[in-house]
Amino acid sequence: MMRPLILIAAVLVLAACGEKPQTLSSGVKLDAQAYTGPASPFTAAGWTPGDKTSWEQALKVRTQNGQNEYNKVN
Repeated sequence: MMRPLILIAAVLVLAACGEKPQTLSSGVKLDAQAYTGPASPFTAAGWTPGDKTSWEQALKVRTQNGQNEYNKVN
């Protein structure tokens, strides 16, 4: 009677030990300004990395085109 309970308890304890750590580290450094852009040649048209005003304008256009339901429907 006691042996199955001990076996079940051991399985539960070992299952808890096999969990992966849940951390927020993504490997991306977040200390740079967002408008500086990635070190990638694949950027949106009309936006030059490092130019804050063109970055803000690109965000406005993206918001109007992608998140405005009225524009999506019509």
